[in-house]
Amino acid sequence: MQNQGRSKRTKTGARTRPHSKKKKHELGRSPTETTLDEPRFRVVDSRGAGKKVRALSTDVANVTEDGETTRATIEDVVENEANPNYARRNIITKGAVIETDAGRARVTSRPGQNGQVNAVAVDE
Repeated sequence: MQNQGRSKRTKTGARTRPHSKKKKHELGRSPTETTLDEPRFRVVDSRGAGKKVRALSTDVANVTEDGETTRATIEDVVENEANPNYARRNIITKGAVIETDAGRARVTSRPGQNGQVNAVAVDE
């Protein structure tokens, strides 16, 4: 999410002048929108000494069912509550329902933040 900064107008409607440019920690990035394709990743710096691995695209998911986790191939994005258009464009976000070779599953991880798709099997 991008930091929009303070308003350009005061309470009475007068225009305010910028007192400084954006600092490094105030800069935002556009969302990753992980697509269904062959795996591609990008490492980006985060605050402090941390790094984030962004999944630009992936076709593999770790599906958990009854305590057993298996590696499955993603075939399709069935539903995405974040945005109905994402399901049509095969974009994977947290909460998306995906069709895998192990059955349907709901994504529990954030692929654009940690680079992997973890999912829990759902009943159809």
